[in-house]
Amino acid sequence: MNNFKKVGLSALAGSLAMFSANAVEYAVTGDAQVVYSTQDQVGDSSANASGKGLGVDTDLYFNASGELDNGFTVSVFTALDLEQSNTATSGGINSSAQLTIGMGSLGTIQFNDVFGSAATSIDDVMPKAYEEPWDGTNHAASTHSFGSSTQSGSVDYRSPAFSIGSGITLSAAVTYDPNAGVGPASAGGVASTAGSGEAAVIKIASDTGLTIGGGLEEVNGAALGDGVNRSTVYALYSMGPISIGYQETYVDSAHDRVLVEGADIEADMMGIALTQGDFSISYAEQNETTQAVSDTAALLEVEMQAIQAAYSMGAMTAAISMYETDNVGGATAATFEETEISVSFAF
Repeated sequence: MNNFKKVGLSALAGSLAMFSANAVEYAVTGDAQVVYSTQDQVGDSSANASGKGLGVDTDLYFNASGELDNGFTVSVFTALDLEQSNTATSGGINSSAQLTIGMGSLGTIQFNDVFGSAATSIDDVMPKAYEEPWDGTNHAASTHSFGSSTQSGSVDYRSPAFSIGSGITLSAAVTYDPNAGVGPASAGGVASTAGSGEAAVIKIASDTGLTIGGGLEEVNGAALGDGVNRSTVYALYSMGPISIGYQETYVDSAHDRVLVEGADIEADMMGIALTQGDFSISYAEQNETTQAVSDTAALLEVEMQAIQAAYSMGAMTAAISMYETDNVGGATAATFEETEISVSFAF
């Protein structure tokens, strides 16, 4: 009996040793951004829709990685947003956190505790010098909603890039979220009423500069008939300093938990950017339409535009962005304009 125990423990120790980390690397980086913003809202009675402000946003990024004895790699990432440290969330909020297991030619498994799924990474892939057009509007834009229900508390499998022809590669990923739309559960915790969600994305890239891709996301609600389906497709082309892109997103809204039919949403976006050395400039447009449902008519098409420029000087970047939204919320004569001047520092 004692010999059997010794043999069993030796075998167990050997198998565990296979997964011991050889060396672990740690890194802490961050950035700080000062932003001056002016906003002007027309056709809305909101008291805080117009005005100006000066604010500071500071982020800290924590990375740790190591290689296992079997050749796999393990890395963890956490982003801490300190912008709200003077509020009830004193000390900052965890804005992004993932654990990634790299398996070489077998692909990658990533646990998305907060944000970071493969689906949400293609919600808006248009080229830009600063931020997306929906970042400078008070319209609750759905143009970038793809992946939003499976972005946290989910797990990805990401394939390596496969060569499928001369200079052409294909990669794909699938995402599963047991608590779709409600964020991550604590370790060992559950979400008692949440439905599940799945997503899949694919990308085909060519050495000619053309990249096409798309994805599907399906959320199965906890109640009969509850849920939503989202789809997106995009094309990107880069030629020297110029990048252009086009993307479409469709939101198929099902009945909610009280059997109220939801309105479907169609959205499209385009962008063009020119980068020359440390200077970049971009223009982007995004449009979305909430379709008619039952006896409710379709809303007006919401039109969002952004013109941006940025200049980098080592660790410092200065940028300016001008946003404009027409038909805010799908309402006629409702407009929103915002201008941001930003200086950021990486450290």
